[in-house]
Amino acid sequence: MNNLKAGFARVDVTPPLGIGIVGYFKPRYAEGILDELKISALALSHEEEKVVFLSFDNCFITADIAAKYRRRIADVSGISEEAIFIHATHTHNGPFLKREKGSGLNFLDPDVTESMEDQYNDWVCHKMTDAVLMALNDLKEAKMGWGVGKAPNVAFVRRFRMKDGSMQTNPGVNNPDIKEPIGEVDERVNVLRFDREEAETIVLVNFGNHPDTVGGNMISGDWPRLLCETVEKALDNTKCIFFNGAQGDVNHVNVHPTGGFLNDTFHDFDDVSRGYGHARYIGRVVAGAVLQVYDKVKYVAVDSLRYMQRRIQVPSNMPKPEDIPEARRINALHEAGRDEELPYTGMMLTTVVAEAARMLSLEHGPEFFEMDLCGVAIGNVVLVGIPGEPFTAIGRGLKDTAEWELVLPVCLVNGSWGYFPTKEAYDEGGYEARSSKFGAGVAETIVAEGKQLMRDLQ
Repeated sequence: MNNLKAGFARVDVTPPLGIGIVGYFKPRYAEGILDELKISALALSHEEEKVVFLSFDNCFITADIAAKYRRRIADVSGISEEAIFIHATHTHNGPFLKREKGSGLNFLDPDVTESMEDQYNDWVCHKMTDAVLMALNDLKEAKMGWGVGKAPNVAFVRRFRMKDGSMQTNPGVNNPDIKEPIGEVDERVNVLRFDREEAETIVLVNFGNHPDTVGGNMISGDWPRLLCETVEKALDNTKCIFFNGAQGDVNHVNVHPTGGFLNDTFHDFDDVSRGYGHARYIGRVVAGAVLQVYDKVKYVAVDSLRYMQRRIQVPSNMPKPEDIPEARRINALHEAGRDEELPYTGMMLTTVVAEAARMLSLEHGPEFFEMDLCGVAIGNVVLVGIPGEPFTAIGRGLKDTAEWELVLPVCLVNGSWGYFPTKEAYDEGGYEARSSKFGAGVAETIVAEGKQLMRDLQ
């Protein structure tokens, strides 16, 4: 018997102008608004069990902030903290919630931003709680179907082997020194459709790609926000909620563009082509993947709703003592706004600044980190929440199972610990491995532990 119920709510969390914008290792302050930032909430219930999925237009939510939000939501709603699944879409045009000491992000004027960030953080907590309560009040009898579409040529490998044997992240469009990409894009778009009695249909979309497409100093939810708006315009009486997938080593940059691919883009400070028009394009292509399968989803019986957290331990990426003096020099110049004194440009500058911050933050350990993987099973469909930015190989590894009808890997859930590169990436180098807090083996551990989590949910 299908006792599934589904509810939906959405609240506006657009910040005030002047707040610091997170996403780059350079100061940015909000000068305007391209589109409003939202928190969307999907509540599900089955008999006595309830879970809530929250999608927040922000770059990331640290584990301590996520814990604060979850505690308040649990206290007010009565839902178990383990049943609260908070995801940040990873827009690079959203505001800071908090700047961590030693993160390399302490370059903003504290007199301008700290009070504003604190007030915004508290306000978001209240608004997120409101979204949960409204979604719970909106619960209606529902049936669920799933499908898998495809979004071609909008996500691209961003790590490349160069002709001299080195490896670079985002080496620049039409760079003649590129030899070959390292990695493989997953163009699958997972779609869950919840048809409700006498209420709007809810569509959950899961696709992995970096939302760093807009650039500049304007507030925007990037292509995930535009995706949801496009789906809702195309499908009457439908609400859309987005959860980003395994996106740690892919983004929107086509290094070998042809035809009009660079329409609506500009050449940004880090040799990356960006533009609001291109974000709109990605949103439309991913929305097209939703439309591919929307009418032909496979409806499945939902006989249970289960959720679980699994605490895992992963090694840290501690620096060598001899590397600390240079890391201090790089970090000091960066935070003093003197990047021009460093012999690097573009993405390589971002890489060495991020690497220096990582080294200083781990100078005295710890040797290991503990973090939580989160799982929610809706019948024989499962979402696996990862508290950081996994490489696409992690997503593929989790999807590679015959035990579930559909596996949806979701990044940046209930925390943001940074990049989770594969073992090979540490030998190859590049921004992700050099900046990651974690030692080689973290990706493989997440796949193994994630599969165990899924087995425990069976």
